[in-house]
Amino acid sequence: MLSKQDYLAIADKLNLPTNAFINGHFAASQSGATFATHNPATGQELGQIAACDEADVNQAVQKARQAFDSGTWSKKSPSERKQIMIQFVKLLRRHSHELAVMETLDSGKPIRDCETIDMQETIDCIQWHAEAIDKIYDQVAPTGDDAISMVIREPLGVVAAVLPWNFPMLMAAWKLGPALAAGNSVILKPAEETSMTCLRMAELAHEAGVPAGVLQVLPGLGDICGQALGRHMDIDGVSFTGSTEVGRYFLKYAAESNLKKVVLECGGKNPCIVLDDAERLDEVAEQVLTAVFWNMGENCSSNSRLIVQEGVKPLLMAKLQEKLGNWTTGDPMDPRYRLGSLVSKVHFDKVMGYIVKGQQEGATLVAGGKAIETGSGLFIEPTIFDDVTADMTIAQDEIFGPVLSVMTVKTATQAVALANDTCYGLAASVFTSHVRRAHLIAKAIKAGTVTVNCYGEGNLATPFGGYKQSGFGGRDNGVHAHDQYTELKTIWLDLTTESDAELD
Repeated sequence: MLSKQDYLAIADKLNLPTNAFINGHFAASQSGATFATHNPATGQELGQIAACDEADVNQAVQKARQAFDSGTWSKKSPSERKQIMIQFVKLLRRHSHELAVMETLDSGKPIRDCETIDMQETIDCIQWHAEAIDKIYDQVAPTGDDAISMVIREPLGVVAAVLPWNFPMLMAAWKLGPALAAGNSVILKPAEETSMTCLRMAELAHEAGVPAGVLQVLPGLGDICGQALGRHMDIDGVSFTGSTEVGRYFLKYAAESNLKKVVLECGGKNPCIVLDDAERLDEVAEQVLTAVFWNMGENCSSNSRLIVQEGVKPLLMAKLQEKLGNWTTGDPMDPRYRLGSLVSKVHFDKVMGYIVKGQQEGATLVAGGKAIETGSGLFIEPTIFDDVTADMTIAQDEIFGPVLSVMTVKTATQAVALANDTCYGLAASVFTSHVRRAHLIAKAIKAGTVTVNCYGEGNLATPFGGYKQSGFGGRDNGVHAHDQYTELKTIWLDLTTESDAELD
């Protein structure tokens, strides 16, 4: 970590990218339209971003298809693609301070997280998939002696990756890593709130040797640029991370166009179960608070529902109150602070609305609940509600902010039933010292990732995605992520002969 002064000095020297990145260079939108992007911690306008529309999408898709068909990337040997992606990793590492500062300015995320978590995991993700390129084998299916049946993977073609605003670089890496490794041409569509780091990443990828047209970035509004990508007849697949509401549109767009592949990683209302036999409650409290307040709660895998067994509840609640003060909120450019600004005024108002709704519906506000007055900044205190019931809005809706809802149960069976009482199924945590109980509960919870005695999402080697309305069509991370960016092909070779003479 550097000092606040160091980060401010980097910020002063940044050349912030504002134009689309198409066919190897930056370009304004064809219409000339732009939209403003702001630093949510200060309200300062950072720049006017190119607002791409259908014409820009058509151009980018044409260049992506030309690049794919030419084989400049898709037909390179795995080892050649690997070396270029490793060079991309080196450039990301070399420019890591710059990218972290850019991310903080654009999103309001704390620099300590952008530097030590987001940036590092972005680099690790690209490297992981680069290293996997020449280690994922195709298969030979069992047959008789009269045939050979090969099952091979081929790149999907032109892929659109539509990104959220909460982890702009990291979610780009989750898509780019396996999609580029497989040989696809990729068009990134960043969220309009956070476009800049994706644009810079594309520039660095091109510098590393990724050919023109293979990686392009189209900033723009979701209902214009995003919809044009979803409906395009020459895009072979869309990978989307964001809200369930928007994810449904991409399924609709695929049905109404060319039935392109669609992979959705959507919302979550994730439970954290703490049972009476949980040990080391100080550590449990730390994990509970991290699970809900990290990244200001702007996290689809946030454990925003704490389901606690009544015997351990008084002590756990005391521990939570004791440690809450460690979650300091302030200037995102200052490494001292663990929490920064929410991403936009619209989202800030939405989260504050849920806090008001929780009090109106009878939940007990035990901590936080207020906006922090810092001039133009969009800061909210870490907030904890107790006495939350399953029918309350804050128990059912994904708030996507620093708000914890505490719910009390008598038994582990009740805890599991309450955990599953949601339309989502992305992640969950359970804290217990009983190994058998931990296994049974983990199996009973309907979620894509269940952590035991910790909070987390697994790592780059483990698939990430959800059940029910949290996911559709595939998984991010691990070798499983490569499946969504490839087509399976069977090649059947007939070896039948009429006589042994044919061997000659």
